[in-house]
Amino acid sequence: MKTSIELEKSAALQVATLMVAAARTAPKTRGIDNIKTAAINDEPTRQKLVAKMREIAAREDRPGIARDAGNIENSPAVVVIGVEANTAGMNCGFCGKPSCEALEEAGGICAFNSIDLGIATASAAEVAGRFHVDNRIMYSIGRAAWTWACSGQRSNRRSESH
Repeated sequence: MKTSIELEKSAALQVATLMVAAARTAPKTRGIDNIKTAAINDEPTRQKLVAKMREIAAREDRPGIARDAGNIENSPAVVVIGVEANTAGMNCGFCGKPSCEALEEAGGICAFNSIDLGIATASAAEVAGRFHVDNRIMYSIGRAAWTWACSGQRSNRRSESH
């Protein structure tokens, strides 16, 4: 017989898998796939993320980040959704620069990267909602994961998390 805690963790991991699928298959600007995802479901990795969040909270006097770290400690899974910083190649000026080349030279972020991240994140949150699994979009988790790089690789990535 499984306990309620074991069943809840199993369900959360199943939903996390579906959330990642929703984020990865969400519509993207010009079909360019810059979305990156990960699910943290093991205690050592989750504790590293919590420690990084607490470090940021203490360094910058951000009690909200410390609060979020406490929520992560009690969560069976964390879905991290990020976006690689690449231009859409449309020279639209939506970013405030006259061209994608000018944006890259300035080290800016293409506005469409943020839009794609929002769509992917919303798609993942919608899946969690359909299964009545509590979820929160927390920039603080994404920021810590981006800084610490959950995958062990540092990259030019902006993140949001559930």
